[in-house]
Amino acid sequence: MGNVSHLVTRTAAFQSSVENGLGEGLPAKDRQFVTALARGLDILRAFHAGEGMLGNQEIAHRTGLPKPTVARLTHTLTELGYLNYIRRFRKYELGASVLALGYAAISSMDVRRASRGPLEQLAHALNASTALGGRDRHSMIYLEACRGPSVVAITHDVGTRVPMASTAMGRAYLFSLPDADRNKHIDAIRRRWRDDWTKVKAGMERSFKELAERGFCVTWGEWLPELCGVGAPLRNTDGTAAYAINASAPIYQISRDRLEADWGPRLVKVARDIRTAMAAQPAGPQPVAGSPLRPAFNGHRPPMAAMARR
Repeated sequence: MGNVSHLVTRTAAFQSSVENGLGEGLPAKDRQFVTALARGLDILRAFHAGEGMLGNQEIAHRTGLPKPTVARLTHTLTELGYLNYIRRFRKYELGASVLALGYAAISSMDVRRASRGPLEQLAHALNASTALGGRDRHSMIYLEACRGPSVVAITHDVGTRVPMASTAMGRAYLFSLPDADRNKHIDAIRRRWRDDWTKVKAGMERSFKELAERGFCVTWGEWLPELCGVGAPLRNTDGTAAYAINASAPIYQISRDRLEADWGPRLVKVARDIRTAMAAQPAGPQPVAGSPLRPAFNGHRPPMAAMARR
């Protein structure tokens, strides 16, 4: 199982680079868009949890930026404290300034605080990995992650990115969006997955149908052949933020029937518990501030009408 853990972590990091499309799709006609800033942020996004250091050549490959441009940006980011240069290896690692930004973001998220207890209880009850995720371009990024008492094959943690198109979490997130936003993301996914679009489209349509009927969706080896899981959406009442939660495990550990009959309904209940916990939090600027939540969907959303016409 240790080999599975290594494979899952390494493959996840590689695929998240591809799925994010670093250096692609910049809005060239947007006069307010600052390309230099976007490129600098792409440099930081090239680093993944558990991978360690990267050199300019590796960063250039991941971002699609010219190596001289990468060299200037990494120098600037090092001067600002967002990267550390390890002279012995001639490579870079993320600096403390990045940690400060990340901590400021996740520590102020009411949804993360409300999710921790229910997700931890579910992980122990199922002996599975559970997580809360939010959107990161065309991927989902883990904002909270919990593991059961003997889970050893999945090492995803806070900061892990997974594809939106082929995971239960990502599809649950897409389903919760208003039609215009969902179709915009689907169109971007179609361009990035053009070689496998027919298969990806069929998987998303199936998951959207499951979400409309049961409130959760199931994936079975669609992202990584070793993994399966269930996903459910989670959305703020005022529509300003959408998230999703999941429970996942190696396919040798669980049957598909149990995912559908047991894990999925439990995950839907956890989503409901999180919304209840957030609604109970006091309003205002306090550290535990939060907004009441509404159900993420009404169970009658038509599945991907716009995408089906493509």
